[in-house]
Amino acid sequence: MATLRPRESEGQSLLDYKILISPDPAEISERIDFFGNYITRFSIQTEHKILEVTTQSKIVRDYMPYRESFSSQACRGVTMEGALMALQSADASVLDAKQYILESIFIRRSDAGIREYAEVSFKRNRSVFDAAFELMQRIYTDFKFVPGFTSIATPVAEVMKERKGVCQDFAQIAIACIRSVGLPARYISGYIETVPPEGKEKLVGADASHAWFAIFIPGFGWVDFDPTNNLIPADQHIVVGWGRDYYDVPPLKGVVYGSGKSKLKVAVDISAVG
Repeated sequence: MATLRPRESEGQSLLDYKILISPDPAEISERIDFFGNYITRFSIQTEHKILEVTTQSKIVRDYMPYRESFSSQACRGVTMEGALMALQSADASVLDAKQYILESIFIRRSDAGIREYAEVSFKRNRSVFDAAFELMQRIYTDFKFVPGFTSIATPVAEVMKERKGVCQDFAQIAIACIRSVGLPARYISGYIETVPPEGKEKLVGADASHAWFAIFIPGFGWVDFDPTNNLIPADQHIVVGWGRDYYDVPPLKGVVYGSGKSKLKVAVDISAVG
């Protein structure tokens, strides 16, 4: 199963998409999952030593108009106390968001130290936006980016204890914190432009899949934050999919029958055109 086709989202439109799989699959199909992500399911039933999955996408990304709305009262004026009250509503957008408060496969409410870490930023009379922004900054400062230190199976509690990990870990730490105080947060899977704008440094995570988090502000909507790079995503960030945590949107997962060891190699190349 591949979650590689970028989805339509706020400020993002998909113009063209191709997926190439070698060896040729015996079966291949595409569907939209519960969260609205595109899922490609394929099966290879011949012996092979190498599996290659390559995708090409052309995207229009214009996130800045939406990002500019973050300065509005509707976004910054919602306190945590107000958000918790608004989440009692039966409004369709609220009901959809509330599923992101629940525990998920990789994020549990019982993870040690999470709530205490969250409450440093999240106060009842403080703006939800400001609290999430500060949480992003604290994770960026307190945690060290160390590729290879964790795997997808590393518990959030261990990452919290060691203060090391990669973008997926940092996103899930933030989500665990936000859920621990009763607010909705979702996991965003995507990519970052690999060639930075002139005069800007290359962002961390640009050569592989990337991850960040979004928090729901009742009456306004979802706001994205990238704790790995300590910034609010803009046009350099490409959204592929979202879910409750990494388990819902891994780029590639499946079962291989065979013997011996296997190696995984990932490469991403994203650049602006036109």
